[in-house]
Amino acid sequence: MAMRTANPALNDKTFTSLAHTATADRAMTIQGTVNKSALLLFLLVVSAGFVWASFVGREDLSPMMPYVLVGVIGGLIAALVTVFKKTWSPYTAPLYALLEGLALGGISLIFEMRFPGIVLQAVALTFGTLFVLLAAYKSGLIKATENFKLGVVAATGAIALIYLATFVLGFFNINIPYIHGNGVIGIVFSLVVVVIAALNLVLDFDFIEKGAEVGAPKYMEWYAAFGLIVTLVWLYLEILRLLSKIRSRN
Repeated sequence: MAMRTANPALNDKTFTSLAHTATADRAMTIQGTVNKSALLLFLLVVSAGFVWASFVGREDLSPMMPYVLVGVIGGLIAALVTVFKKTWSPYTAPLYALLEGLALGGISLIFEMRFPGIVLQAVALTFGTLFVLLAAYKSGLIKATENFKLGVVAATGAIALIYLATFVLGFFNINIPYIHGNGVIGIVFSLVVVVIAALNLVLDFDFIEKGAEVGAPKYMEWYAAFGLIVTLVWLYLEILRLLSKIRSRN
């Protein structure tokens, strides 16, 4: 049965195609992936904290924008390199986490200045979602069946197309109505996106478990950890967006 995930970093057959290259003592393990995920998360938080601490309390955040741009562009480049050169992931995955942290630190501070307390709420909801879904997955309450995977992949693809259309149309000063506003439709849209992002975590859990089962090479722990962090970053940003829409109605 093929492994499927909507996360572009963890696509079909990523692990199975490499399983034969690993030896028994140099094979991927779930614990190794967990440890590396924790390290990447730590690097991301440190980087984000640096930007936050450097600019918090300032009225003019324009000097912060170069950090955000470096984080966004550099993080994208590091992510693409990681996807296409998996053997480099022990080096590119930590680099991605550091660069992405620069962007998240700046973006979070912008939201926090407009809606005090929103970042703590978003962080709590992100990790709460992670642990709840992990517990549900380990207990068997949520199973990553093929139909489940197909549904999440299709929904994620649809969201990606909507965001791509929004980006392209923005160059022509055309806005997709309702979904990006703080009206009922906009809030419901963001809620749906948050749910889909969260369900991608289930697919990632399943994918990592299958990768360990087939004995993928040790460096794939870094690659799998990178993929999980990508999903967590997406989930956090979508929760931040949802909360900002709700708060802006008050």
